[in-house]
Amino acid sequence: MRTAVVILNWNGRAMLERFMPSVVESTAADVVVADNGSTDDSVAFLQQHYPGVRLVLMDRNYGFAEGYNRAMTEVGGYEYYVLLNSDVECTAGWVEALEGMMDAEPDVAVCQPKLLMYDRKDTFEYAGGAGGFIDSYGYPFCRGRLFSSLEQDRGQYDDACDVFWATGAAMMVRAEVWRKLGGLDGDFFAHMEEIDFCWRVHNAGYRVRYCPAAVLYHVGGGTLPKSNPFKTQLNFRNNLSMLYKNLPDGRRGWVIAMRMWLDRVAALKFLIEGHRGEYEAVRKAHKEYRAWKPQLKAKRAAIAPKAVPCVYRGPLLIDYYLCGRRRFSDLRGRFSE
Repeated sequence: MRTAVVILNWNGRAMLERFMPSVVESTAADVVVADNGSTDDSVAFLQQHYPGVRLVLMDRNYGFAEGYNRAMTEVGGYEYYVLLNSDVECTAGWVEALEGMMDAEPDVAVCQPKLLMYDRKDTFEYAGGAGGFIDSYGYPFCRGRLFSSLEQDRGQYDDACDVFWATGAAMMVRAEVWRKLGGLDGDFFAHMEEIDFCWRVHNAGYRVRYCPAAVLYHVGGGTLPKSNPFKTQLNFRNNLSMLYKNLPDGRRGWVIAMRMWLDRVAALKFLIEGHRGEYEAVRKAHKEYRAWKPQLKAKRAAIAPKAVPCVYRGPLLIDYYLCGRRRFSDLRGRFSE
């Protein structure tokens, strides 16, 4: 096999029991489960029911980012890796479609399928939709999802296209590029790591694509609930870290200054709404970001940031909250080329 589909598991017995049948039946690739030090019976379940699935066992929970880094080191020499969440239902031919796109375009280092909701299969899923983008201030969004507004899939995004980032829920990566870039940033632990990786892919001169011929259904939120102070802390800290690492020199200073101000506005909103835990999470995120500055500076030097394509130049916050633009097709700004 040319491709290894790698599922990172942590105490996910219920998800494995529910979704492994579709993975095994629909996947024309080697399937690997990398266990992040689970304390439930995930490993025993796989050994009993899926003896043909390769297991990579780790001694503790290294998080999403470093967990995948360690897993890929063990998985070894394939042409392509797929990062696949444990809460994804697969459909026939999805791996072949992604491989076909990568084979046809050697400068494409990453691609993703169309990602729809598992329980509303006519609706784009939050984590990836029809390919991810980012605005000038680092706010991520997707074709099919602006902030929390999800679109129904009516075929409006059935065209293959370049995107800024691919979802970590189901992302095919050229193994050679993964190794060249050092995989995900393990310090992130979880959240934003796939966006940071795709940004580094762009900085290295490769492309990221969306492949509508591959369709998967994602439960989403299988590890952390959407409202969770720890998740908020990771998202705010990692977003600032990603901006520091990847923004070109002419934009880094003012973009981060503006983003930190906008973060404080968001924190104040949390406090007014009675979500003190979320408010404290933003404060902790900023404190950790400042403490990380020396190591971020070293990572930035290795990246050599430059202007990259697929960045939305319009004011996304204003478009969404003030102008009521809730669909990707409603956006009025332009994208960098």
